Amino acid sequence: MLTNHCRQGRDPFKIDGPTCISFSGGRTSGYMLWRVLQANGGMPTDAVVCFANTGKEDEATLRFVRDCAAAWSVPIRWVEYCDNEKGFAEVDFETASRAGQPFEAIIRKRQYLPNPVTRFCTSELKIRPMHKLVRLAGWADWDQFIGIRADEQRRVAKIRARGHSTETVHETMCMPLADAGITVRDVGAFWNAQPFDLELLTVNGRTLEGNCDLCFLKPPAQRLGLIKAQPARAIWWIRMESLGIASKPTGARFCKDGPSYADMARFAADQQDMFDPDEEALACFCGD
Repeated sequence: MLTNHCRQGRDPFKIDGPTCISFSGGRTSGYMLWRVLQANGGMPTDAVVCFANTGKEDEATLRFVRDCAAAWSVPIRWVEYCDNEKGFAEVDFETASRAGQPFEAIIRKRQYLPNPVTRFCTSELKIRPMHKLVRLAGWADWDQFIGIRADEQRRVAKIRARGHSTETVHETMCMPLADAGITVRDVGAFWNAQPFDLELLTVNGRTLEGNCDLCFLKPPAQRLGLIKAQPARAIWWIRMESLGIASKPTGARFCKDGPSYADMARFAADQQDMFDPDEEALACFCGD
């Protein structure tokens, strides 16, 4: 039976066994990393901090990951999906993909698009590369620290009910922020007091441009607004929806029940509103 190091009655940020700290590149997971460093007097030797780059993160996210590593003197391992013998490649700030190359590679391999029901992008681009990294280091069982807060009750309940990731039972999912009662206000207060920050806009604690820039799990109104702000963001997503087997367009969409990215780009150009601006994003492992 897998030992659960994330037990109650102890400092949830204290590490006492092999632990992979998932750093999404957002403020919440950045704060979690800082608390881990404080609780352990630095980075324990049996822990690794991992950032999985899809190639569709905003440049500001990549700078933030780099800046956290430099400011706190903590090594952060950058991994990307790669169709090689290891199943991933290690990169850094300078060499990280910025044009969606890992994401496109897995779409071409799968020959269909991820969607709200089959979110293989999360498992293939983030979870599995991290798993392969730690297994290559010889880990058999480990804890996975993820940046889920106490005010994300539905996500907390779902992950606690499962206990491990969707990919392996050898990984125990730990949510130290939730265990410590940390909310979005605590995270915001922390970063307001720091000499550097993630240079992306936050609205009511939500970083609208965080994770993949036009992720299909973001509310349609949010994606439309992001396209209005930077129309070039839509180009990659439009191209992915036009990919096909044997060079034939499939007409596939990331969201079958909604407009295509090409449709949204056209509406954005006309400065029209299409959606409910208050619709919430769907939850994902990617975190904040």
